Amino acid sequence: MRMSKQYLTLHTLDSIHPTDIFTLAATPTSIFTGNGSSSIQIHNTYTPPSAARESNPATSKAPSLDAAAASSAISDTSTSAEFGLVQTLKGAHPLGCHHIAVCEDGHRAVSAGFGGDLRVWSRKSGAPGSEEKEHWLEEDVSFAASSTKTGEIWAVTLSANGQYLASTTHDGRINVWDLSASAEDGTVAKIREYETKGSWGMCVHISSDGRFTASGHENGGVYIFNNDTGRLLHSLPGLIKPVRSVAFSPASTLLAAAGDSRTIALYEVSSGEQVANLSGHAAWVMSLDWNSTGEYLLSGSFDGRAKVWNTATRTCVATHGETDKPLWCVKWLPKRQGRSEMFAVAGATGGVGILREATGG
Repeated sequence: MRMSKQYLTLHTLDSIHPTDIFTLAATPTSIFTGNGSSSIQIHNTYTPPSAARESNPATSKAPSLDAAAASSAISDTSTSAEFGLVQTLKGAHPLGCHHIAVCEDGHRAVSAGFGGDLRVWSRKSGAPGSEEKEHWLEEDVSFAASSTKTGEIWAVTLSANGQYLASTTHDGRINVWDLSASAEDGTVAKIREYETKGSWGMCVHISSDGRFTASGHENGGVYIFNNDTGRLLHSLPGLIKPVRSVAFSPASTLLAAAGDSRTIALYEVSSGEQVANLSGHAAWVMSLDWNSTGEYLLSGSFDGRAKVWNTATRTCVATHGETDKPLWCVKWLPKRQGRSEMFAVAGATGGVGILREATGG
């Protein structure tokens, strides 16, 4: 029996960027957005109890001059309100940002720009459950000059614990760095360099258990590498057009891959066998993301449609589309107790839509 789900628009961040939002990443407390301009924005998805009290006129107090100055230093527009702007990383990427990735607990983020520039960020305050406002700073790390030339950095991903960073290149290589280790010249230590067939690496993902790295390429190639052995595990069949997104399931047992073929292929990681094709998108699939349990897969396409797929029944259970403008990225928001499941979509509108499941709290 096919069960449908309904998602309603909870909030819209209208035109927060002057250009397309090319990338979106979600931590347990915030959303990062990157676009064709130089700045990255961070919006709140969690309101601390103190902020809720401050928003109540009966309990709020006027901030001191020192507090106001500190808030100004954090961000040019800082607010504790849910989905409010808490920080702008000004000038992060002079030519714009195309990929952002965060680790599972949200203490580290990495961003890649159109100029080949790579930035690593750390959350210095505002951890989940904290009363402090969230604040991020760039880490003092450097990469070898040969690693940041134009074409050497495209898609990026972080391991669940934030220790390892993987990126793709224009000629199909996948580089993996250990952000906790340094090479002899003081730059971040590169621990792996995986080779493929030379086609542009359009997407990359490290499995939650850290054992595997997957990449998708312009020629339709999809590869899974074993991080323990440093060897190719599988070269996967089934997609002959550019692959724009790959994503491991939370249990690291399945890999989803999609792109210009308009279908989503599901592969069993252990065997490399293709176990399903999810069909229904009428345009290129730009982005994939699994929910925390692995029960549902979220996809976004170039025609503005977001779909939710039941991975057990292999069926689409929800379709959302308020615009025909491209969706460049879709992400589930980390599930919190007492709140329905939510996801975010972003793309050519320059804004972000927040949707929540119609049932539940």
